Amino acid sequence: MFALADCNNFYASCHRLFEPQYNGVPVIVLSNNDGCVIARSNEAKACGIAMGAPFFKIRADIKKHNIAVFSSHYTLYGDISARVMTNLARFTPEVEVYSIDECFLGLNGFDNLQDYGIEIRETVIYNTGIPISIGIAPTKVLAKVANKTSKKHNGVMVLETEQQITDALADYPVEDLWGVGRQFAHKLIKDGIETAAQFRSLPIDWVQKYMTIVGVRMWYELWGKSCLPLKTVLDPKKGMCTSRAFGKLTGDYNQLIEATANYAARLASKLRSNKLCATVLSVRLLTNKFIAEELQVYPAITIPLEHPINNTVELIKVAVWGLKKVYLRGYMYQKVEVNATGLIPESEVQLNIFTDFKGVKYDKVSKVLDKLNLHYGAGTLRMAGEGKNQKWSMKREFLRPHYTTNWNDIIKVK
Repeated sequence: MFALADCNNFYASCHRLFEPQYNGVPVIVLSNNDGCVIARSNEAKACGIAMGAPFFKIRADIKKHNIAVFSSHYTLYGDISARVMTNLARFTPEVEVYSIDECFLGLNGFDNLQDYGIEIRETVIYNTGIPISIGIAPTKVLAKVANKTSKKHNGVMVLETEQQITDALADYPVEDLWGVGRQFAHKLIKDGIETAAQFRSLPIDWVQKYMTIVGVRMWYELWGKSCLPLKTVLDPKKGMCTSRAFGKLTGDYNQLIEATANYAARLASKLRSNKLCATVLSVRLLTNKFIAEELQVYPAITIPLEHPINNTVELIKVAVWGLKKVYLRGYMYQKVEVNATGLIPESEVQLNIFTDFKGVKYDKVSKVLDKLNLHYGAGTLRMAGEGKNQKWSMKREFLRPHYTTNWNDIIKVK
């Protein structure tokens, strides 16, 4: 048996956790640079706010419905997500963190699944304050169905018997099935297949012919035959990227250097947290393709590294060198991307006896950076090349404090 734990309106719930005055109030969360809507509370959905709606187009609706607006705060979301996943891991040794707000649990051998699901849900809500829904079923696809159905049944739904599964699939929209994309959904509905039950009743030969292996697995999963096992060990990462759009377009070379150094430093920190080293670094500049009257250019460079590294000093040095090689005057740039590929574990790094490697001392500097920034908050100590004022930084007009990751932002009780 599989359980799917899904945090309800996760981004909105994270903000409501520290500002409970917004419970029951329409809430939306905006993308980087406060561009468009990436998360909505149920109340905001009821107001007709569409996912992906540009912020500047819905200002009147926000004012009309008194909608609370938040800038995206991924540091906060990541920390709260880790707390939720840690609590879920207490209930079973088989855990697959599927996304920032979803987690699959293996429940083979457990009894009284309805009561156990209720216990899991109540424990997570009590310990983290984040509301979750639990769906339990014999396969992952059915667990997804159970999870979505659970939102109408006090947050926990168990599909254990054939009758329970049949009843749940009878009016479940086929386009909501896990694995049915827009293209498959359009074809199925066009052929008169509108529910999961109708899809399950199709001949397997038809599914194989028109829906490839993805559809076949989904068909078997709907019949209770598990084809998608838990991934309790994550696949090794093949690459990492740090890239954010600037608050405003810039052609200032010094600002681009600051941004590149800052992104390289963030990338180095991510590599170290995953105990990985990069063997190749890429730097790319991008103009805004949505401004037709502006000249467009996307210069890029890929740099093989002499040694696998993850320390901040050397990665910044290489990234800035790459920027100098690709920078073109006369253009207004929207963002810079710094990519690390050819990743290998720290424990497998081999040095070259024919070159002088001075990275050891830089590794020590990076460890000091990590230790201080972990204790006092991200960005407390940084390299001078990252800049002080950072005029290029993202527009985040509705950003809230770092309640759980910065000592200065911890809520004070009087």
